[in-house]
Amino acid sequence: MRLSVDNLACRRSGRRIFSNLSFALGPGDALAITGRNGAGKSSLLAILSGRLRADAGRIAVAEVGEASLPECLHAVGHRDGLKSALTAGENLLFAQRLLGAPRLDPRDALERLGLGHAHDLPVAYLSAGQRRRVALARLLVCARPLWLLDEPTAALDTASQAVLAELMEGHRAGGGLVIAATHQSLGLAGAAELRIEASAAAPLADVPEDWA
Repeated sequence: MRLSVDNLACRRSGRRIFSNLSFALGPGDALAITGRNGAGKSSLLAILSGRLRADAGRIAVAEVGEASLPECLHAVGHRDGLKSALTAGENLLFAQRLLGAPRLDPRDALERLGLGHAHDLPVAYLSAGQRRRVALARLLVCARPLWLLDEPTAALDTASQAVLAELMEGHRAGGGLVIAATHQSLGLAGAAELRIEASAAAPLADVPEDWA
């Protein structure tokens, strides 16, 4: 898969958040999106995922057949997007059936994140860090070439961060792409960086960042 973004601009609540953002990624590439809170990192991911419409610019994908960009990606946002009443395994099975292109069995995916023991536990019983790992396990139950991650290390301990880094590098080794909004290093070798500066026309407090 190849992804190109040209002169992208975002406007929210009548205010221009960012403009003139451009980058291009090919198989195995990774991009770290950085910037202050409210600069528009989450908004950029929301545009790429199809949750938010760009104010200007162009997004193009290649080498994906007839699939649209949303059909090519996994998105893990600030919110874990899990059903608390369902078990960890049921949440992953639901995602697998919804998204298609099954890859790992939910139990195997949880094992990769060190949560095999939580397969049959309702998500409501899990800690914040465990819930985050269940959300990240969705990346493994379906095969999609682009991973969009918003602060993926949030609530993760050092060991879990290392596991996540290994998963991202494995995805890249198979030709996958990773785009992550982050305030800290993700341990991705050779990753490019795109820093978004907050627009003077958009006070930080006026820019909501939650998108998933």
